[in-house]
Amino acid sequence: MRIRRCAVVFLEPREEVAFELDSLLTGGDGLCRTRRWLALAPHIGEEVELDIGECALLGRLSPGQWVDADSLDDDGGALPRLLAEGLVIADADTGDDAYDRWRARDEAFRQVHWHPLGATLHAFTRWDGVDAVQNSKDSGTETAVQMREVLGAPPVEAAVRVEAGDRLPLPRVPPNDFDRLLARRATCRNFDPSRRLPLAAFAQVMQRVFAAQAEVRVSDDTVFLKKNVPSGGGLHPMECYLIVQHVDGIAPGLYHYQALEHALEPLPAADRPLRELVMDIAAQQHWFADAHVLVLMSPRYDRTFWKYRQHAKGYRVVALEGGHLSQTLYLSATEAGLGAFITGAINEKRIEQVFGIDPLSQGALALCGFGWRAAVMETAELDPTGEVWGQAGS
Repeated sequence: MRIRRCAVVFLEPREEVAFELDSLLTGGDGLCRTRRWLALAPHIGEEVELDIGECALLGRLSPGQWVDADSLDDDGGALPRLLAEGLVIADADTGDDAYDRWRARDEAFRQVHWHPLGATLHAFTRWDGVDAVQNSKDSGTETAVQMREVLGAPPVEAAVRVEAGDRLPLPRVPPNDFDRLLARRATCRNFDPSRRLPLAAFAQVMQRVFAAQAEVRVSDDTVFLKKNVPSGGGLHPMECYLIVQHVDGIAPGLYHYQALEHALEPLPAADRPLRELVMDIAAQQHWFADAHVLVLMSPRYDRTFWKYRQHAKGYRVVALEGGHLSQTLYLSATEAGLGAFITGAINEKRIEQVFGIDPLSQGALALCGFGWRAAVMETAELDPTGEVWGQAGS
């Protein structure tokens, strides 16, 4: 059997500190420090603890060159475990399901052309089963006042580089309609599920934000789309998966948005009521659970990395695109009299299961949504100038 190391793996020497009474009583500092070696391989997506012998053997193997397993000096017996964990890859069908599964995952990972650091960030920052609301309660940081008490003062709100007398004041230009639109843009955390969203309003927002406006066909298999937001390399890798809850003419359920045709593709039904599903994937942020439409922004990394192969900035330009799309969504929804939101506090692994997304080539970047704003603000929204709630109460 020939073997090689997996495509990407980082070794972290992690130290964990815990209180130990015996240490304190014997004149120590009361702390017990434990050090472990952890392997972080993106195609696995879970930490693997190693001993020194396993680390040493892993370091001797090439990620590109196959070697005969029998040629290795493995007196410590590290190789079988490294193979079973997917850190070492066998080159052919072995009859061992675990070995063969890891080889397929490693090969699929190599085909996407990830930058090693971007891949590791993507793989090991995905959540599963996180309750962000409870975490805030447990840490005592639910409100801004609490955050100040627990965390101390934040960095200054606006940086200053020169003295006031050395600054060059710019003229304040009288606001026009676009300025007034910007002023009304505020994250919505209060939706009215009793009021259905008209189909036309839903379709207009989707068309403005996510639809292809035109295409450039280079060849039969090479097409670039024109959308209303910039995209790294003009590649527009972002796919949209929808949870539709309260829209006229559309059955509640899960959908994929086909950007070229401006159409919805129905997906298999969820395994639970939609509101419960939203709570699950939105890390229990209940203020988003009644949104009329929720949109998962899911980049196809393989499309971006087709051009930006192992590129240090590839992952960054994909994340930037999510920001462009969310701001366009906010403005489009605001112009239509609707509220909008975006959150990165999501349980990516659960989302991948629901929509059938393989994190090696595609991702769950952020969850956004829109719909009618409720008449009463039960959850606080940031609207210091009263452009949204001041008008609503007048």
